[in-house]
Amino acid sequence: MKALRYWMLLWHIGRQMGWQYVLFRAGYWWQGKTGILQLRFPKRATRHSFISMQEWQNNKPTFLFDPEKLTLQRNAGITDLKWRVGQMEMGRFRYFSSQWFEVPDWHSNPLTGFVYPKHQHWSDVDDFSPKAGDIKYVWEKSRFTFLYDLVRYDYHFGQDQSGKVFELITDWIDKNPVNCGPNWKCSQEIALRVLNWTFALHYHRLSSALNQLLLDKILCSIYDQMRHVAANICFSEIAVSNNHVLTETLGLFVTGIMFPCFSESHEWRKKGKDLFEREINRQITSDGTYLQFSMNYHRVVVQLMTWGIQLAELNDEWFSETVYEQADASLRFLRICMDGVNGRLPLYGHNDGALFFPLSECDFRDFRPQLIALESVLYSWKNSDPVLSEEKVWLVPEELSDVESYLEVVEDGAFNFQEDGYFIVRDSGTITFLRCGSYCSRPFQADHNHLDIWINGRNILRDAGTWLYNADEESTRYFAGTRAHNTIMIENFDQMQKRHRFVWTHWITNAKGKSGTADDGFWIETEFEGFRHVGKGIVHKRRVIKKAGRLHWLVEDLVLNVPKGMRIRQLWHPDRGFLDDFRISAVDEQGCGILMIVERGWYSEVYGEKVECIAMVFESGGSLIRTVIESLK
Repeated sequence: MKALRYWMLLWHIGRQMGWQYVLFRAGYWWQGKTGILQLRFPKRATRHSFISMQEWQNNKPTFLFDPEKLTLQRNAGITDLKWRVGQMEMGRFRYFSSQWFEVPDWHSNPLTGFVYPKHQHWSDVDDFSPKAGDIKYVWEKSRFTFLYDLVRYDYHFGQDQSGKVFELITDWIDKNPVNCGPNWKCSQEIALRVLNWTFALHYHRLSSALNQLLLDKILCSIYDQMRHVAANICFSEIAVSNNHVLTETLGLFVTGIMFPCFSESHEWRKKGKDLFEREINRQITSDGTYLQFSMNYHRVVVQLMTWGIQLAELNDEWFSETVYEQADASLRFLRICMDGVNGRLPLYGHNDGALFFPLSECDFRDFRPQLIALESVLYSWKNSDPVLSEEKVWLVPEELSDVESYLEVVEDGAFNFQEDGYFIVRDSGTITFLRCGSYCSRPFQADHNHLDIWINGRNILRDAGTWLYNADEESTRYFAGTRAHNTIMIENFDQMQKRHRFVWTHWITNAKGKSGTADDGFWIETEFEGFRHVGKGIVHKRRVIKKAGRLHWLVEDLVLNVPKGMRIRQLWHPDRGFLDDFRISAVDEQGCGILMIVERGWYSEVYGEKVECIAMVFESGGSLIRTVIESLK
């Protein structure tokens, strides 16, 4: 029976992900077991002087900014930045923009205390070990995103941080032998680390702390790391096929431009550019939605496009017109989903705490700095707020036109993004957000017909978030499953069938929707066929009506072909204070009131943290639940 379940799972994966994926993963697993990966990625460090200090300092390629010509206004009043740098001086580092840990090395998980062996070949590292815990807690420090705090502190306060920057980089090089340990396991982490080192190295290019021996050491490590990325790029292309490959290809492109002293630089520059163009075209739809169905991962791609487009143009390269079109479409989509009060978007899809290049004092969930920076690359428009525009000044520092950013404009209306099934209504400071689309690529959460409602910056009905990728099975199923979303379950069954880690079977491939306006308001209508592991022909239809200018929503859920004896459950995840300010009530198809059940739920606003909260549930043995949500004030 166990063998049969295994072969059935393999059959589902092959049909959904493609047999090329299955064969590649099998071959890659075989290379790891037979030691071929150890031969392909030897534990051998480069010892070479690629370029002299004088050449490095005087004949540099053009980077995103010139540290001697930055027009950014210095602000010695950034107390939070000063406090964060003070914490680093005491050996404490910030994880996922929210948590602080004192970690003395580069291999310890601060949650579990587990220490990965630093001399073990990366192919033998188990990145999903229950004993070790979530490996992202090891990778996070080694991403070196904290360098942006040190560089910004150096600039704003006029206190040289180059010694600290180079001390941390050299310590990492010394403690992480080539192709050994957990920090060589993921090529995306390697590429991101190189991008962040490149930013700091460029800022401190003329520092007295940088000498020939140190430059040689850093460049040799960058070279070895990017050789690893180049040799392993097929894994991200075929087996991962998401923001990982975009980060890695951008890493190759940037390294090829910024370090022409490497013999492979021309090849990396061309290959990185070609693959980046191809993947942007594949991963972003023409209407601007993103293949991973995640707002936070979409922001990751926004930052990568900002770096890529700007650096290419500064060095007389141009991406294809499609890249510019997809970047522009992304801006429009994210802006329509974004709350204008605080720059937040629905906590929709996986959120692993990623903010690759933190170059402002804005809250982690505020998307405005990243959207302003990309918009400035595309249109040379300005933004007058110095806090929101700091990232733009670092990445796009040239003088801009006097035309105000369209991010200042708040649009009202009904918006349809058909390719991935996003439907948004904006009306009088409210946002009504619903997603229902067919999967052509791997799903990560079973969240069809999830409804988010925002009122003037307040997310009154929300997504529960992500918490951790490597957690206990119950928590993983909760946050990734239907139960953590504002939609319908049948009994306790998810809309798709959860299998191994990130694997779902019975993908939803038949979904559609539309939105529009009526005389007295707006409407969204969607439907999908799901729950195929529960029964045949089960269809969930949802209709949302928003009254114009009023805090009033009507939600009708009709579920067809529910197996006999099973009940439908309508789930709602409110913010704190919801029941003090709003009324929510439901009736069945006969108009009989349905008693609200209050259950325990969880909410994870940032990666690695969760708080207990309530979930409101309406259950019915029929096929329809009609719910009204309205303000008490």
